[in-house]
Amino acid sequence: SDLSTLGNNQAGLISRIKINNITPNPFQPRIDFEKKSLLELSQSIKEHGIIQPITIRKMGRDNFQIISGERRFQAAKIAQIAEIPCYIRIADDKEMLEMAIVENIQRKDLNAIEIGLSFQRLIDECRLTHEELSKKVSKDRSTISNFLRLLKLPIEIQKAVRDKEISMGHARALLSLKSKSEMIEAFLKIKSENLSVRSAEGLLKRKRSDKISAYENLSTYESRMQNDISYNYN
Repeated sequence: SDLSTLGNNQAGLISRIKINNITPNPFQPRIDFEKKSLLELSQSIKEHGIIQPITIRKMGRDNFQIISGERRFQAAKIAQIAEIPCYIRIADDKEMLEMAIVENIQRKDLNAIEIGLSFQRLIDECRLTHEELSKKVSKDRSTISNFLRLLKLPIEIQKAVRDKEISMGHARALLSLKSKSEMIEAFLKIKSENLSVRSAEGLLKRKRSDKISAYENLSTYESRMQNDISYNYN
């Protein structure tokens, strides 16, 4: 049936809402909307309309705020659509943040850094334990830990993951190094030589082996020196 005939802006129903009466979600976890895909979605909306309604909450008379569906909302604005189909829900700020983040993680093409940041926000701002977060986003705890560990990378490498200059596989391999300077050095080599994840893992494994070998050689030398000193003093 025609969406415009459904309901009168009541919670739980789908209603057509004037786009000018909708404001963005201040808790929107997405950092970047890729311009090209946003324009493609806008063109699709012009031709076919919005297939999946966005979710909003009522703030006052003819005043609504997005809970989830920010990308569809932005694309509809570009397409100069006057009204869009919406689910109307009632949510407090904490629930709103939680729903927005979970909806983005499950349905949108967030990059690995954005997912890690979203997980961290659910832990920090919604006070979820790792166990609760695992259930909320339907991902096992090891997967969540892998995304959160990316946030320990130097900012230059996080940016490269975000911009898809290197993959999450590359980033996880770099986490095996101890210091920031080692990570940056290896990252620059991976990028300049366009190494695959497997090649990068091999490179980093050799680096660690060389370091262990150098340490063991030094330890042997130190032991010999101590023995010589001990012998000379006896």
